[in-house]
Amino acid sequence: MRKIDDLSFEELEKSLIEMGEPKFKAKQIFDWIHNKTVDDFEGMSNISKKSREEMGKAFEFTKASIELKLESKLDETKKYVIMFEDGNVVESVFLKYKFGNTACISSEVGCKMGCLFCASTKNGFLRSLSAAEMLKQIYLIQKDTGEKISNVVIMGSGEPLENYDSVLKFLRLINDEMGQNISMRKITLSTCGIVPNIYRLADEDIPITLAISLHAPTQEKREEILPVARKYKLPELMKACDYYIEKTGRRLTFEYIMIKGFNDGSEDAEKLAALLNHKLANVNLIPCNYVKEADIKPSENIDVEKFKKLLSDRSINATVRRELGSDINAACGQLRNNFLKR
Repeated sequence: MRKIDDLSFEELEKSLIEMGEPKFKAKQIFDWIHNKTVDDFEGMSNISKKSREEMGKAFEFTKASIELKLESKLDETKKYVIMFEDGNVVESVFLKYKFGNTACISSEVGCKMGCLFCASTKNGFLRSLSAAEMLKQIYLIQKDTGEKISNVVIMGSGEPLENYDSVLKFLRLINDEMGQNISMRKITLSTCGIVPNIYRLADEDIPITLAISLHAPTQEKREEILPVARKYKLPELMKACDYYIEKTGRRLTFEYIMIKGFNDGSEDAEKLAALLNHKLANVNLIPCNYVKEADIKPSENIDVEKFKKLLSDRSINATVRRELGSDINAACGQLRNNFLKR
């Protein structure tokens, strides 16, 4: 049975017309699903009982529930384990900033990328999420917190550009003015470098922020910590990034995990500055989390600041990511892994 909350407005309208329902009902139903975020037909009070019964025969809703919630005592971060109807779980995070509330969501159950520093990949890849399952993470967070989400980052478990079609559908649904109407400019998608789909995304003409998980300034070092680098070489990735910037006019974010003794030296900073010279880009320096399985440790604060200064001195805009929810394992994949072990 088709999931009604996974349909675009055009798909919903077409389906209702095929059922013999008037065209105007599509707007009413879309509003119930994606603005008021109801998850059953009975809650649609301005839809006739007969129509609700007919829709119940033709469609069903995506079901999901919050299985575990942790709340930080250090800040207002909340972390969730969300379970879908097939028993698979992902994690999502609520982050509070001065500029608004952010939801960090997952795009896949697990991850196949195998990045050394990431806990999400340790239990392997199970399946991709539908657009509705991505939306559901946001809707559940909003209901639980009672607060509106204004910013979205697709940085949870999974590689978004490996689930391209569903992620693109999610972007258009969450941006729809009849639904949550979250601006594309307030959405960030993070990829470890799926080169063909960076080109595809550039051609979509959607003004999201694209974040590239770079994490090392050379091909050799990237291969040590990102297996995907063996398939998509650094020169190929940089060429795709140049195309994206030229096509969209949007500044790229390059994410750079700071790993003690591996990629945090002066020579690394010099090479990174040379790699990104004259690019419309920002470097986001990220203190890595200790991942027991990989035995990697975060750089010392003094080395992070030194690295940042070296970049700035060479006209590379760099910031250090503020850590939130450190007391509740808010780093990607940690909570899900602990939940699965239990």
